[in-house]
Amino acid sequence: MDARLDWFIASVGFICVIGTFLICYFSFGRTKKKDDREEGASIATITSDTGYIKSSLEGINTKLEKSDERHGMMIERMVKVESSTNSAHKRIDEVIKKGEK
Repeated sequence: MDARLDWFIASVGFICVIGTFLICYFSFGRTKKKDDREEGASIATITSDTGYIKSSLEGINTKLEKSDERHGMMIERMVKVESSTNSAHKRIDEVIKKGEK
């Protein structure tokens, strides 16, 4: 009878060990799936933020190019005004010299 009792206790212990392993395995699988979902959401957020930053930089580059074009046009106009001013000063000086004679 002691052998049957020992066999029964060993069987119950073995079943408990197997049950514990199964519970741990399924808990780990569930936690892993949850972690994978959270990581996927995190990666998606980073990807969308990167896309937003990229589009913002493209907009800034476009504005900078337009600003450079306007700056170039302003410099051209300023050069024309300066040459016109120099020409006007020369004519004014000639008129003053003619008036003094």
